Amino acid sequence: MIEIHELTKRFQSGGREILAVDRLSFSVAPGEVYGLLGPNGAGKTTTLRMIIGLLEPDSGYAAVAGFRTAEAPDEVKARLGLVTAGDGIYPWLSVREMLLFFADLYGLAPQQARENLHTLGQLLDLTKLFDRRCATLSTGQRQRVTLARALVHAPPAMLLDEPTRGLDVLGSQVVVDYIGRLRNQGIAALITTHRLDEAERLCDRFGLLHEGQLLHEGTLDELRDATGCRDLVDMFRQLLQPTLSAPA
Repeated sequence: MIEIHELTKRFQSGGREILAVDRLSFSVAPGEVYGLLGPNGAGKTTTLRMIIGLLEPDSGYAAVAGFRTAEAPDEVKARLGLVTAGDGIYPWLSVREMLLFFADLYGLAPQQARENLHTLGQLLDLTKLFDRRCATLSTGQRQRVTLARALVHAPPAMLLDEPTRGLDVLGSQVVVDYIGRLRNQGIAALITTHRLDEAERLCDRFGLLHEGQLLHEGTLDELRDATGCRDLVDMFRQLLQPTLSAPA
């Protein structure tokens, strides 16, 4: 459902070239939760921006449901949901108005938009909030509205960029439950996060990214066999050891 093939991106900075993403390849199947993990500067956000179409790759391609971003950006955007750490809620709209507004942006017919809204209201316990102005919502309620917005057009694929950053335990659990629902609905989900303990619980497979390259990929058991480490924290310590040990 999400396919990344030999994706490469270079930037110029201070007169030198930085290879941010280096021939990156992986795929995410329907109903699979894939964790793209790495330290700051590994290339995670650059990769997501190329999938969405905010950045043009220097070579390679990203595709969603068979549509390549560089060739059919509108088709890709229509098939993607996006969840980030910021909520982007419109405070003066009601929850109903905001979600229907985004449904219209995605080109949904009014009847289909209302049906999707009804489904999301039940799925995320939002029905009683539909006529509340977004400015009056609590942090947890705003978060659920943000999650609903990403699903209002029923996309087959989802990108989640640090979805639990800044959230407390209860807020994080809402996201955990949401990701479980994505899996049950057969949605391909690509997640980036620094919370490695959480990633172990959420993801079916992992890609360990460092300096733009995918160094290891597989299930947790496969990564354990490949690295000799028991958990993701130790795996990253092993991957970063040359960097950490280098003289200043």
